[in-house]
Amino acid sequence: MNNPFSNTIVFNELHLLRFPAEKAHYFLYYFLHLKLERMVSSMATLLFIAALMAASYSSFVAAESKGSFQDNFSIMWSEDHFKTSEDGQIWYLSLDKETGCGFQTKQKYRFGWFSMKLKLVGGDSAGVVTAYYMCTENGAGPTRDELDFEFLGNRTGQPYLIQTNVYKNGTGGREMRHMLWFDPTEDFHTYSILWNNHQIVFFVDRVPVRVFKNNGEENNFFPNEKPMYLFSSIWNADDWATRGGLEKTDWKRAPFVSTYKDFSVDGCQWEDPYPKCVSTTTKKWWDQYEAWHLSDSQKMDYAWVQRNLVIYDYCKDTERYPTLPVECSLSPWD
Repeated sequence: MNNPFSNTIVFNELHLLRFPAEKAHYFLYYFLHLKLERMVSSMATLLFIAALMAASYSSFVAAESKGSFQDNFSIMWSEDHFKTSEDGQIWYLSLDKETGCGFQTKQKYRFGWFSMKLKLVGGDSAGVVTAYYMCTENGAGPTRDELDFEFLGNRTGQPYLIQTNVYKNGTGGREMRHMLWFDPTEDFHTYSILWNNHQIVFFVDRVPVRVFKNNGEENNFFPNEKPMYLFSSIWNADDWATRGGLEKTDWKRAPFVSTYKDFSVDGCQWEDPYPKCVSTTTKKWWDQYEAWHLSDSQKMDYAWVQRNLVIYDYCKDTERYPTLPVECSLSPWD
């Protein structure tokens, strides 16, 4: 498995040297041109960064495992809303007015690296949610642990938002929302979760967008005791997902389809009553010291995300939380 901590994207001038020679001069010229123009348009800046990401990302991603859907997953509901490509490597979940669809891994894990490529519903997707998440159970049980990516659809021409959340023992309310620096409906992008006993990191194309730290003590906020399955689903959430429920799903545009490929996992597969790998995880790259913290280059990427893409952070919502949750005092930089 390719360790994402050894190859990260950093958005600055010096790292243009990491591009292939035939591309570097083009991006350097473009960067200097934008500098001279003082980057008047913030959208131009975001598009430029997206171009850098596309070039750099392709230079370091190693081939990932490509087991068939049947090797890894089971359908949770509405099998008739699930399709695969002829070779079984691309998977499609669809939503119509009758129902959506979902799948889950056959195995559950405690700690590891979990990654999938998704292409989201294009066009007018208001009210539609594609969820990609880890959970201790199939269902919203009262004591579940959960790690969420939720992709919130929008009206045509408006950006998707990503909502992430963390639950422990059934308690969530730890939402963050981000914009993206690309259109997630045009191509596949990789969404990953790093989970060890020290931190949970949500990645988009190997760029850390959210860091959730553990304080190393017994607590009620960091999920580290229960194994989880990985799930994905598409469903109608027009009561809250788009502008707080003001924008409703346009069923004339159904079916809405989310597309998947290249599931990759490098984790501690759970075995009852207690797998050996959980007690020896420091042998795995995802629970060695360098994976307990962001690297220097990841910190630069993360700082850029914090400055430019964060829409909502529960740790800054003092109206909702007059006394901030204890985990909000933990630094993602440590």
